[in-house]
Amino acid sequence: MELTPAYNPEHRSIINEFIRTKLEESGTKGVVLGLSGGVDSAVVAALALEAVGKNRVHCLIMPYDDEMDRETVEDAVEIAGQCGLDHELVSIREGVDAILISAASRGITENCRVMAAGNVKARMRMVALYYYANLHGYLVIGTSNKSELLVGYFTKYGDGGNDAMPIGDLYKTQVYSLAKELGIPGKIISKPPSAGLVRGQSDEKDLGINYSDLDRILYGIELRLGLEDISEITGILLSTVKRIQGMVHRAAHKRYLGMIPKLGLRTPGYDWRENVSLLSFSHESP
Repeated sequence: MELTPAYNPEHRSIINEFIRTKLEESGTKGVVLGLSGGVDSAVVAALALEAVGKNRVHCLIMPYDDEMDRETVEDAVEIAGQCGLDHELVSIREGVDAILISAASRGITENCRVMAAGNVKARMRMVALYYYANLHGYLVIGTSNKSELLVGYFTKYGDGGNDAMPIGDLYKTQVYSLAKELGIPGKIISKPPSAGLVRGQSDEKDLGINYSDLDRILYGIELRLGLEDISEITGILLSTVKRIQGMVHRAAHKRYLGMIPKLGLRTPGYDWRENVSLLSFSHESP
């Protein structure tokens, strides 16, 4: 038995129809999204372009640190240019710094402070997106994938704050397949995934596992296989499988999300049933 979630070419047309339908239902003029220079936002931008046309898609590129974010900004601009999408650069530095300076941090550890600051950055990007959406009558679409949603690797009311998540039911490895089909540049697909909130940050380093193994574990959980079975089939240590299952349970409270097109067997925010007794509201991660 193979536990690798497969990409279905029909997913592309389903997501495009989802974007068109949500735009029509909302009565808004277009969609706005944050373009980070990473594969997820590049895929969502390309899908939105296909779904509703370039005149109804706007991208915000929202750096905090000019030096740290230089490469990501360049990649984001390249993606927007390749797609022919309207975009603008919006610095979130002043807004973030105003909060960090005013917030009391006496007695807080450096690690905690850095993590909290990362969440402020993510939430400031959400604020910028909704400001634009409110001004122009647009719908905010998110760029999180299923792998991130299930383990809670997103900021609640930050990148998790949006009106719809077109790729929310695609695992990261499926997103890579879709990116190749869409013609996303190879350097965007191959670059190490990062939330871009902390210098030197990478998804897989934060998660302590690569996306290939993570997706196989999560897919096994989606199929309701026992943890021992998942470990045996994948060859991944049982302790790692248990750790990932724990992350899924602890992140349950974060998965009250924007609308997601149903593609998989069990979908976050739709029929991925949660055990309410296991919800934990104390942990926040970028």
